[in-house]
Amino acid sequence: GGGGGGGGGEESDRDWTWRLTPPTDTGRAAAAMVVAGFVPLLLLLLLNPPLNNGQAVGNSSRPIFLCGGELTAEQGHVASEGFPAPYPPNKKCSWTIRVPEGRVVMLSIRHLDVEPDVSCRYDHVSVFAGQSPAAPLLGRYCGTIRPGTLVTTGNTAHILMEADADGNGRGFLAIFTAGQPPSTATQFCGGRLVKPQGSIKTPNWPDKPYPTGITCSWHIVSRPHEYIELTFDKFGLEADAYCRYDHVTVFNGAASDRTRQLGKYCGETAPGPIVSQGNEMLVQFVSDLSVPADGFVARYHVRPRVGGAPHPLVPVAPTRAAGRGVPRVVPTRAPRPRGRPVPPRCRNKCRREGSLQSNFCSSNFVISARVLRLAPQGAGLQVTVAVLHTYKAGALTQRQVGTETLARLSLTCRRCPNLRKGSRYTLMGAVDRQGRGLLPPTSFVLVYKEQQHAVLTKLTKRRC
Repeated sequence: GGGGGGGGGEESDRDWTWRLTPPTDTGRAAAAMVVAGFVPLLLLLLLNPPLNNGQAVGNSSRPIFLCGGELTAEQGHVASEGFPAPYPPNKKCSWTIRVPEGRVVMLSIRHLDVEPDVSCRYDHVSVFAGQSPAAPLLGRYCGTIRPGTLVTTGNTAHILMEADADGNGRGFLAIFTAGQPPSTATQFCGGRLVKPQGSIKTPNWPDKPYPTGITCSWHIVSRPHEYIELTFDKFGLEADAYCRYDHVTVFNGAASDRTRQLGKYCGETAPGPIVSQGNEMLVQFVSDLSVPADGFVARYHVRPRVGGAPHPLVPVAPTRAAGRGVPRVVPTRAPRPRGRPVPPRCRNKCRREGSLQSNFCSSNFVISARVLRLAPQGAGLQVTVAVLHTYKAGALTQRQVGTETLARLSLTCRRCPNLRKGSRYTLMGAVDRQGRGLLPPTSFVLVYKEQQHAVLTKLTKRRC
């Protein structure tokens, strides 16, 4: 599943300043970016690959990003028009990315600041696994929460950004690279299914977790007087509050059209039976570059239609007028929230209680680990970590994925303890019924240092 690739789940930074160095003897300009308050992105736009087609450099001190273009290279950058200045309103821009034959496009959105909306109805950035919007949709994004790394099945990708008349931000900035396609064994998934019943499953099911960086599409087709019912028997994908990383999406019809989406699912709870409106259904599974899970297996059955469609579709009101002079119909916007309410338990200052030894003895689990993923979960966060050392396993669920041992933790408050993706910590506490470590605001959490290992190893040999 997700987080390791592309830094998904983190808020994009807002304050940008650009500088360009003088041209080198080879005539290529290397650009450096100074990001106020966000050091990890300092190296983001060291434009060692030259700015590609559609991404020109003017005589001023700022790269000029244009509205759309064709980008052909092994790696490069693409950004909304005028980035990092606010993107213009009433524009529709598209970019086609092409990497060498036999490779796949790996796209990492490093900055996202697009007018937020729960359904991304107004301004949005859509990414397609092909050279046009007719290709499978990998995702549609707005707001400031970035997805994980997006991976195509072929050597092309298409980005479409649409903006309405009002409300905008700085847009987006993405890096693309040419990656190796999945092995032949893991690439064999998806296809056209015409039998009256059958099953679909993720690659490697049930022997081991599904591979990372794949997209599978199953197109189920029945006769005109029939409909399709899909039931998930087993379900286990990387969890995320918005299903941004690994997910399965089900559509009415044969295309990944968001207006005909029946549902988007992730986590460990199987959805109920899903019924098509017509005689076709598209099931699309996407995994990003990290944290795979067990996957899913589902059954479909073709049913005869009796007395009309099983579930009528609700017509979607148009958002654009068909002709000039006709008033534009726009869905009524809900008031924009001024921030998520903070629960009383999260309003106090972060402060850990007790000592290392006292917390070691009272804790059900004690580990040192590196944070892979931070995903919103109510007022708190769900955290996926790669375990470095286990000093007390307790009831904490740990599972082997490739060469890493993964565990999940639950923070009841987002700010406390303050964990950062990629950093290493010594963590300890209680465990819930699902085998997740619990970290309340008063948890005894330390930034991991090598000398702690010797101390904790001694504590495992002492009697509490």
